[in-house]
Amino acid sequence: MTAAGRRVLIGRIVGLYGVQGWLKIESWAEPRMRIFDYQPWLLSAAPGVETQVSGAKGREQGKGMVAQLPGVDDREQAAAWIGSDIYVSRDQLPPPAEGEYYWVDLEGLEVITTEDVLLGRVSHLFATGANDVVVVRDGTRERLIPFVQGSYVRSVDLSAGRMVVDWDPEF
Repeated sequence: MTAAGRRVLIGRIVGLYGVQGWLKIESWAEPRMRIFDYQPWLLSAAPGVETQVSGAKGREQGKGMVAQLPGVDDREQAAAWIGSDIYVSRDQLPPPAEGEYYWVDLEGLEVITTEDVLLGRVSHLFATGANDVVVVRDGTRERLIPFVQGSYVRSVDLSAGRMVVDWDPEF
């Protein structure tokens, strides 16, 4: 899938704020207020239930963030959006810096070892306190490989669809 066709999970609606339809949100943008620069949002309340929203506004509120969606003017309307994931189109995001990658760009890459042993494809990634972890699946097996460039991840070639890792195929 091309970058233009991919979606990136950038936040989540987590609660209500006040009585005028404002919502508490989590933002995974850096800096977190940048989430409002990437619009329209595609809100996913449940699998297969998606709504495109343009014109969301927001602000920081205490240690968190709040947002108001267009046309959502009271607490009852807002309550329907709690738990919705906030996605944006991948092509709305700025290009990553040299040597950095959006997770969505790594998903689906073929993963081979430095000895040309095919390990599978990148299923997804997740964060730990120390580093990100690449989940590689080959249909029968799942491997968790630390995404540490230079040590375990030797190269990433997005145009070729390949990641080379220094990893024991038996591990």
